[in-house]
Amino acid sequence: MLSQPRTGRGGTRRAAAGILYVLASAVCFGSMPIFARAAFGAGVDVTTLLLLRFTAGAACMWGVFFARGLRLPRGKGLAMLAAMGVGYAGQAYCYFKAITMASVGLVSLLLYLYPALVAILARVVFRQRLSGLQVAAVGIALAGSALTIGRAGDGQPLGIFLGILAAVVYSAYILTGSRIPAHITPSAATAVITTTAAATFAGMAAVRGVRLPGTLPGWSAVLAVAVVGGVLAILFFFEGIERVGPVRASVYSTVEPMVTLALAAALLGEQVTLLRAGGGVLILAAVVLLAREELRSKAAGAASPSALRRPSPAAPPPTAGG
Repeated sequence: MLSQPRTGRGGTRRAAAGILYVLASAVCFGSMPIFARAAFGAGVDVTTLLLLRFTAGAACMWGVFFARGLRLPRGKGLAMLAAMGVGYAGQAYCYFKAITMASVGLVSLLLYLYPALVAILARVVFRQRLSGLQVAAVGIALAGSALTIGRAGDGQPLGIFLGILAAVVYSAYILTGSRIPAHITPSAATAVITTTAAATFAGMAAVRGVRLPGTLPGWSAVLAVAVVGGVLAILFFFEGIERVGPVRASVYSTVEPMVTLALAAALLGEQVTLLRAGGGVLILAAVVLLAREELRSKAAGAASPSALRRPSPAAPPPTAGG
């Protein structure tokens, strides 16, 4: 289970290391869509890229699983994790498909609607009360998404729809993860989820076939997606949440779409308009407000309405397909 933050000088160093790990994870995740664009340009399709990405991630997590001597979840918990793996695969497919139809920066910002959507779904599905601050944060996030999309001259309507759908699917995924039995560790859960996602894409590839890159730069891009986004990003994030906790990690990781926007502008020539920048600021401000409310609720000993954890104990990080 997640360790509790420590106090004192040792706790300060531990927290500082945790922040650095989360920021490193955010940079890895934020760069993954850029590598994916390069892979697509080399002839790789979404299914093949995600098969390779989740296979690498699953291999990494099973290494952690056996190194730590963890126990495999069973029964209902295992079934829930397997179902989450299929949902996670769906979220990843929507995200990666979206970046073939819309700008990387636009899609990355739309994904960050998920904390507000979690709050909405928690209210609708579980009848959980929302505080005034949470309602305000949801409104801010929706206003930010409207500004971010704008006239969307850099994206097809289907691409924008898939970007929003990725956020919706991930929100449902988080709520499901919040119901996973508490004894299931994050590493064991992630091993099962990423394996199920890999198996899902293996089935799709068996039907559709695979499209591998035909150039060395293409293979380099695929390798970067698998290693940087499939291994390092996950390991760094888990090291981070072990030190600072999942809610604080969700705040620090909001630098991720900023990394994506900066790299997309520098390497892909994507333009960041003032309108989109303003919308992005609103969306990320809503994430921070929801996380602060989560911390306040925990400090008061109350149950959290938003279940805002990135990830929940049974949910690996999202973004760029996980």
